[in-house]
Amino acid sequence: MGKSNIFDLLGPIMVGPSSSHTAGAVRLGVMARKILGEEPVGGTITLHGSFATTGKGHGTNLALVAGLLGMAPDDERISEAATIAKERGLNVIFTTADLGDVHPNSVKFDLLGRNGCHVQVLGSSIGGGSIVIREINDFQVEIRGGYPTLVILQQDLSGVVAQVTLLLATAQINIARMLVSREKKGAQALMVLETDQKIDEALLDLLRKLPRIYQAMAIEPLE
Repeated sequence: MGKSNIFDLLGPIMVGPSSSHTAGAVRLGVMARKILGEEPVGGTITLHGSFATTGKGHGTNLALVAGLLGMAPDDERISEAATIAKERGLNVIFTTADLGDVHPNSVKFDLLGRNGCHVQVLGSSIGGGSIVIREINDFQVEIRGGYPTLVILQQDLSGVVAQVTLLLATAQINIARMLVSREKKGAQALMVLETDQKIDEALLDLLRKLPRIYQAMAIEPLE
């Protein structure tokens, strides 16, 4: 039986009329911010399905921006997110598009960070405030924010995954779930590992020094 929490039964404490369009949207913004790894300063947010057609009336736009600002779903300032974003130098453009065979409450972030980092994140609000991240930079993933998560960009070669898992085992980090996707054989691949323990900076630095590892980031779970 998979891990569950009270959010699965009741949904999170939130501000707004809809858990999917408000609380879920805030959490999607927060997760996109975590994946970017720094303060976002600009980008494009593409809304799909019901997010595109009814999201504005439910406050989805404000909720997504609030999440990018690091707010929680119960933050009373969500209604002021546009003003706060302007004050902090965050400039985002909203657009709509058909993102394909994804959940109706889906959004794609194309974000630029204060220190120059850039990332594309596709995610869905699947009900009750729960979310799932489906893509990072066009790589397929499945991140729900319930566990500490390690994301590694690597070369798709034999032995790279084994080196990573051996280093985690040596550090007594237990892997709860793992997914590897790749562009094509021998090209770049993305490894996503949900773990039972937090990945600290010292371990992250060791992972980054492994051969054929291009990038490694640790994403803390959502609250």
